[in-house]
Amino acid sequence: MLNRIWFVFFAISLLAIIIGLFQGEWHLLSDAVDALFASAKLAAEIALGLIGVLSLWMGLMRVGEKAGVVAALSSLFEPLLRRLMPEVPKGHPAFGSVTMNLTANVLGLDNAATPLGLKAMQDLQTLNPDKAVATNAQILFLVLNTSSVTLVPVTVFLYRAQQGAAAPADIFLPILLATCASTLVGVLVVACFQRISLLNSVILGYGALFFAMISALIFYLGSLSVTAIGELSTGLGNGILLLLIFSFIIIAGLRKVAVYDEFVSGAKEGFEQSIKLIPYLLAMLLAIALLRASGALDYLLSLIAALVNLFNGDTRFIDALPTAIMKPFSGSGARAMMLETMQHHGVDSFAGRLAAILQGSTETTFYVLAVYFGAVGIRNGRHALVCGLTADIAGICAAIWVCYHFYG
Repeated sequence: MLNRIWFVFFAISLLAIIIGLFQGEWHLLSDAVDALFASAKLAAEIALGLIGVLSLWMGLMRVGEKAGVVAALSSLFEPLLRRLMPEVPKGHPAFGSVTMNLTANVLGLDNAATPLGLKAMQDLQTLNPDKAVATNAQILFLVLNTSSVTLVPVTVFLYRAQQGAAAPADIFLPILLATCASTLVGVLVVACFQRISLLNSVILGYGALFFAMISALIFYLGSLSVTAIGELSTGLGNGILLLLIFSFIIIAGLRKVAVYDEFVSGAKEGFEQSIKLIPYLLAMLLAIALLRASGALDYLLSLIAALVNLFNGDTRFIDALPTAIMKPFSGSGARAMMLETMQHHGVDSFAGRLAAILQGSTETTFYVLAVYFGAVGIRNGRHALVCGLTADIAGICAAIWVCYHFYG
């Protein structure tokens, strides 16, 4: 799968460059070359930047596992995860690391979510009979990451505030609805591929509890200012993070665990893992950089606009689509597109709001796929990309529909 995707990316980039040259856009040649070397530099920077944080969390997770704290946390969600991942045996360490990763994603703790996700993928890999082919559990976990719900997307609020939005947090509910739609569709598609029955009391019970919590959160945050929401989200996330870290160390120490030795042992694994990521990151970033530099994504945007005009549709959403198109490939690229849309059309314009909703409700699917699968040497992702992109498309469509519903 990844071999074909990589080849297709290069073929599309080459075709776009050839078309551009016929139109006199000779700058595409230098743009493509610059993109190649820039992506190589970026891959090394990302991997090296992960060394510290990955070593930190791999070390802490080793201590937390020895202390029994991770196992205690996993018991909260193991009944649900066991039904979604039936091939993972009861009590397996993967349930704990998956729970930790999803919790970090929900709280918006990006620095913790990625290393915890890599740890979860490693734990799931121990159950993999064919180390080069993704298992059902690994695919579901990846899709949950590419479509994961972040309860309070503070960074998007802050960008809107910096651009002078009248009410920076007024897109909170649209983002939440769109990202919930993305996650729901992702789980449904994976369930169809893997023939997982979702109609049982445990899954429905967890679903009802989740939506009850979302409703309570919406009701509570509706009365707060963007500053108060940001302070609450930051304080809650950091507080939970520190509570976990201190509980790992203190409880492990009380149980006579050699906390220093265990931390160092886990940190060594994190260091080795971050270095192994460089070739996989480079391969994906290289292909994405060529797609962007060649103008292929611009051609896709023009094609969508032509199709909408053909059916006399409302084209206002097209101004925000660069963010949606870029997001599965590059988080920083999508952020740049969102800011450009806000500056050009206005932060409180329809396009400005929609770009912010798209930024907060979709994820960098190709990056996540390259990092998580690359970390454990998986080359055949099976239906992971199809499910991840389907969730992205659902999130994009939901964001557009919600934006029209809220802002006309």
